[in-house]
Amino acid sequence: MLMSIEPKKRDVALVVDDSPETLRLLTDALDGAGMTVMVALDGASAMRIVDQITPDIVLLDAVMPGMDGFETCRRLKRDAGLANVPVIFMTGLAETEHIVRGLDAGGVDYVTKPIVIEEMLARIRVHLGNARLTQSARAALDVSGRFLFAVDRQGHLLWATPQAQKLLADHHGTQADDFVLPPSLLQWLEQAKGKGSSKSQAASLPDNPQLRFYYMGETAPNEFLLRLSKEAGTALPPEFTSELGLTTREGEVLAWLSKGKTNRDIAQILGLSPRTVDKHLEQIYAKLGVENRTAAAAIAANATRRNS
Repeated sequence: MLMSIEPKKRDVALVVDDSPETLRLLTDALDGAGMTVMVALDGASAMRIVDQITPDIVLLDAVMPGMDGFETCRRLKRDAGLANVPVIFMTGLAETEHIVRGLDAGGVDYVTKPIVIEEMLARIRVHLGNARLTQSARAALDVSGRFLFAVDRQGHLLWATPQAQKLLADHHGTQADDFVLPPSLLQWLEQAKGKGSSKSQAASLPDNPQLRFYYMGETAPNEFLLRLSKEAGTALPPEFTSELGLTTREGEVLAWLSKGKTNRDIAQILGLSPRTVDKHLEQIYAKLGVENRTAAAAIAANATRRNS
């Protein structure tokens, strides 16, 4: 019996340019390369198109009447569903300042006119490949249950794993897509980026100290990865933690242990590796003078009752 083979999905390219000649040139070339092509003569038309269809890549003229390409790109990138779609700028402007503007707006590449079709197709293949790798990595993060999300320089949410989306939505009282870092966290993010280390001090929302933010690094131009942890308030009472000589983190681990959480659960909740949780538990057992989690949980439960 013959098996039907599903045809390969055609990549969709959105070409935004006010030049009919450029549109014809790129439409013919992209169609010949096996892509589906959508065209827009200006930024406003492009925004209407992406409301209906999400392209795989955008070729964007930088200089257009009305809304220019830089502003069009910024607006595209504010949409969480489009934040990871690669944008290649096209223009006759080759000055460094225009190249920087294009990259700052969220573009991944910049080509000057007149366009060399072979070069453009090569760049498109590279950026489509990179985008697919990024999507695969994020899908893996979703499945793994990580509390991770990314923002741009202005603090707008670019993407988030389902667990992070839920935490943000619970705090924000609306869709997580509308979340924007407040000024205090934007300032903290700037400082964290300057340190260039994921070990920077955590920060909290002014009205929700339980929600902790950790800077993990820059994952793409104008994309900064953060980890969420709802960890404050889950530790044992500070006086009890101090009395037993436990660190704040050890108190948090013991608190979750006393609630019946497994080592893997605790690692996921606190954003730690299982091995790190094991190390914390070794220190906790030693400080409490016990040999297993049951005894440690009993001490934590008794202490909680005494301090309640």
